Amino acid sequence: VQLQASGGGMVQAGASLRLSCAASGFTLNYYAIGWFRQAPGKEREGVSCISSSDDSTYYADSVKGRFTISRDNAKNTVYLQMNSLKPEDTAVYYCAAAFMESPSGLCTGLAGTGDYPGVNYWGKGTQVTVSS
Repeated sequence: VQLQASGGGMVQAGASLRLSCAASGFTLNYYAIGWFRQAPGKEREGVSCISSSDDSTYYADSVKGRFTISRDNAKNTVYLQMNSLKPEDTAVYYCAAAFMESPSGLCTGLAGTGDYPGVNYWGKGTQVTVSS
Protein backbone atom coordinates (compact mmCIF):
# COMPACT_ATOMS: atom_id res chain seq x y z
CA VAL A 1 0.00 0.00 0.00
CA GLN A 2 1.54 3.24 -1.04
CA LEU A 3 1.15 6.65 -2.61
CA GLN A 4 3.75 7.84 -5.01
CA ALA A 5 4.12 11.40 -6.25
CA SER A 6 5.88 11.95 -9.56
CA GLY A 7 6.26 14.52 -12.31
CA GLY A 8 8.55 17.01 -10.65
CA GLY A 9 11.48 18.60 -12.36
CA MET A 10 13.53 21.70 -12.92
CA VAL A 11 11.88 24.43 -14.98
CA GLN A 12 12.09 28.15 -15.56
CA ALA A 13 9.65 30.65 -14.15
CA GLY A 14 6.43 30.73 -16.14
CA ALA A 15 6.61 27.09 -17.15
CA SER A 16 4.16 24.31 -16.31
CA LEU A 17 4.41 20.90 -14.71
CA ARG A 18 1.86 18.23 -13.97
CA LEU A 19 2.33 16.15 -10.88
CA SER A 20 0.74 12.74 -10.42
CA CYS A 21 -0.16 10.98 -7.20
CA ALA A 22 -0.69 7.30 -7.89
CA ALA A 23 -2.05 4.84 -5.38
CA SER A 24 -1.24 1.17 -5.23
CA GLY A 25 -2.72 -1.40 -2.91
CA PHE A 26 -5.89 0.57 -2.29
CA THR A 27 -8.42 2.61 -4.26
CA LEU A 28 -8.59 6.37 -3.99
CA ASN A 29 -12.35 6.55 -4.49
CA TYR A 30 -13.21 7.12 -0.83
CA TYR A 31 -10.26 9.30 0.03
CA ALA A 32 -9.73 13.00 -0.13
CA ILE A 33 -6.34 13.67 -1.61
CA GLY A 34 -4.13 16.55 -0.72
CA TRP A 35 -0.96 17.97 -2.15
CA PHE A 36 1.40 19.69 0.21
CA ARG A 37 4.90 21.04 -0.13
CA GLN A 38 7.95 21.53 2.01
CA ALA A 39 10.66 24.01 1.15
CA PRO A 40 13.90 24.37 3.12
CA GLY A 41 13.44 26.71 6.04
CA LYS A 42 9.71 27.07 5.47
CA GLU A 43 6.67 25.59 7.09
CA ARG A 44 4.83 22.80 5.33
CA GLU A 45 2.03 24.21 3.21
CA GLY A 46 -1.20 22.51 2.19
CA VAL A 47 -1.28 23.44 -1.49
CA SER A 48 -4.44 21.87 -2.87
CA CYS A 49 -6.91 19.21 -1.87
CA ILE A 50 -9.83 17.43 -3.53
CA SER A 51 -12.74 15.62 -1.97
CA SER A 52 -13.58 11.97 -2.40
CA SER A 53 -17.22 12.53 -3.22
CA ASP A 54 -18.15 15.64 -5.17
CA ASP A 55 -14.76 16.76 -6.47
CA SER A 56 -14.91 19.92 -4.41
CA THR A 57 -11.51 21.48 -4.08
CA TYR A 58 -9.40 23.72 -1.91
CA TYR A 59 -6.44 25.84 -2.91
CA ALA A 60 -3.97 27.80 -0.89
CA ASP A 61 -4.05 31.50 -1.73
CA SER A 62 -0.50 31.25 -2.99
CA VAL A 63 -1.52 28.96 -5.87
CA LYS A 64 -5.08 30.00 -6.68
CA GLY A 65 -5.58 30.63 -10.36
CA ARG A 66 -2.34 28.83 -11.25
CA PHE A 67 -2.75 25.27 -9.97
CA THR A 68 -5.56 22.84 -10.71
CA ILE A 69 -6.18 19.59 -8.88
CA SER A 70 -8.13 16.75 -10.48
CA ARG A 71 -8.68 13.07 -10.01
CA ASP A 72 -9.12 10.08 -12.28
CA ASN A 73 -10.52 7.27 -10.17
CA ALA A 74 -10.28 4.84 -13.07
CA LYS A 75 -6.52 5.37 -13.05
CA ASN A 76 -6.36 5.59 -9.27
CA THR A 77 -4.48 8.83 -9.68
CA VAL A 78 -4.78 12.46 -8.66
CA TYR A 79 -3.10 15.20 -10.62
CA LEU A 80 -1.84 18.67 -9.84
CA GLN A 81 -1.50 20.85 -12.91
CA MET A 82 0.87 23.69 -12.10
CA ASN A 83 0.98 26.65 -14.46
CA SER A 84 2.82 29.96 -14.33
CA LEU A 85 5.34 28.52 -11.92
CA LYS A 86 7.30 30.91 -9.74
CA PRO A 87 10.63 30.46 -7.94
CA GLU A 88 8.73 30.47 -4.65
CA ASP A 89 6.98 27.28 -5.76
CA THR A 90 10.28 25.47 -5.38
CA ALA A 91 9.79 22.66 -2.87
CA VAL A 92 9.37 18.95 -2.46
CA TYR A 93 5.76 18.12 -3.24
CA TYR A 94 3.96 15.28 -1.49
CA CYS A 95 0.50 13.82 -1.60
CA ALA A 96 -1.58 12.36 1.17
CA ALA A 97 -4.87 10.47 1.41
CA ALA A 98 -7.50 10.95 4.11
CA PHE A 99 -10.64 8.85 4.31
CA MET A 100 -13.78 10.90 3.66
CA GLU A 101 -12.10 14.14 4.77
CA SER A 102 -13.14 17.55 3.48
CA PRO A 103 -10.67 19.31 1.18
CA SER A 104 -10.38 22.35 3.43
CA GLY A 105 -9.94 20.18 6.50
CA LEU A 106 -7.27 18.09 4.85
CA CYS A 107 -5.30 21.06 3.50
CA THR A 108 -5.50 22.83 6.83
CA GLY A 109 -4.32 19.70 8.57
CA LEU A 110 -1.44 19.27 6.13
CA ALA A 111 -0.09 22.72 6.90
CA GLY A 112 2.35 23.40 9.70
CA THR A 113 4.30 20.72 11.50
CA GLY A 114 3.70 17.20 12.69
CA ASP A 115 1.62 14.42 11.20
CA TYR A 116 -2.03 15.20 10.72
CA PRO A 117 -3.91 12.30 12.33
CA GLY A 118 -6.63 12.42 9.69
CA VAL A 119 -4.23 11.17 7.03
CA ASN A 120 -4.32 7.46 6.31
CA TYR A 121 -1.55 7.34 3.75
CA TRP A 122 1.43 9.58 3.16
CA GLY A 123 3.19 9.61 -0.18
CA LYS A 124 6.81 10.05 -1.06
CA GLY A 125 7.70 13.39 -2.57
CA THR A 126 8.84 14.77 -5.88
CA GLN A 127 11.15 17.75 -6.22
CA VAL A 128 10.01 20.86 -8.09
CA THR A 129 12.62 23.50 -8.77
CA VAL A 130 11.72 26.76 -10.50
CA SER A 131 14.52 29.06 -11.58
CA SER A 132 14.10 32.76 -12.26
